Amino acid sequence: MNSSLKRRDGFIGEKMLAIPQKILRHAKDKSSELFRIYITYMGYFPKAAAHYRERRKGCDDNILIYCLQGKGHYILDNKRYEVTSNQFIIIPATDKYIRYWADKDDPWTIYWVHYTGDHIHALNQSLNLNITKGPIQIPFNEKAIEIWQNIYQTLEMGYSIENLCNASFCLHHLIATFLFPQRHVQHDKEDDGDIITKTINNMRGNISQKLTVEDMAARHSLSVSHFSNIFRKATGMPPIDYFIHLKMQKACQLLYTHDDKIKTIATTLGYDDPYYFSRIFKKYVGSSPEQYRVTAKNTG
Repeated sequence: MNSSLKRRDGFIGEKMLAIPQKILRHAKDKSSELFRIYITYMGYFPKAAAHYRERRKGCDDNILIYCLQGKGHYILDNKRYEVTSNQFIIIPATDKYIRYWADKDDPWTIYWVHYTGDHIHALNQSLNLNITKGPIQIPFNEKAIEIWQNIYQTLEMGYSIENLCNASFCLHHLIATFLFPQRHVQHDKEDDGDIITKTINNMRGNISQKLTVEDMAARHSLSVSHFSNIFRKATGMPPIDYFIHLKMQKACQLLYTHDDKIKTIATTLGYDDPYYFSRIFKKYVGSSPEQYRVTAKNTG
């Protein structure tokens, strides 16, 4: 593949999340038993023409890739494989050379998840996941897509302990749909239209604005004090802190997927002063925007 055409991301219609290491460490330190395995990165790449990743020193995470359409290829420990529609691969955490890419003529559409844990190698051994296993054919895995979307939507709402815990528990279910596909059936989705969900969706839809608690409470005809109490009870944070949390999460995504200047990203998120934005970012994420961009792109 021509090196000038290789792309790790940036596909039309893609979805991607990279959870900051500081947030994962905090969640594990607070509730280690709830995070035996956890997601570090996840994404959806539709018709990912020229998609290409090379990991010369392997990867500390397990990499789950589900090919929905098209074809792809990967090399692991000097063995080459082809991945086709409705096949999945789980590349276990390894220090072996890894390379994977979309087929030139029929590029794959993939859902993918990176996950790890303190005892990931023991888990892989228990599940007989090793580097010699090739792609596995399964029926169309609608349940996995539903779970993936639930995880993604939950994490889009913010990286609270509750959301990360939900994602971790759902991750077990997601993996099970691939390893034991015959044991999973489709259930109807439930609609959640409560005040908290609507408020968070409104925050996400106005991520570039400067919302106030008064604005949020007024949308539901509630007093500021009552609204703030029910929001904090549901999320563990005051509404404004949660809104800033979502802005910083969006900043992480933009820093990872775009090469825009820090000032541009700050403006996109409603911060007129890029220095103030950088201070807030470091407070929430643990590193400056510049440092985060370098680290995320080198490890993602």
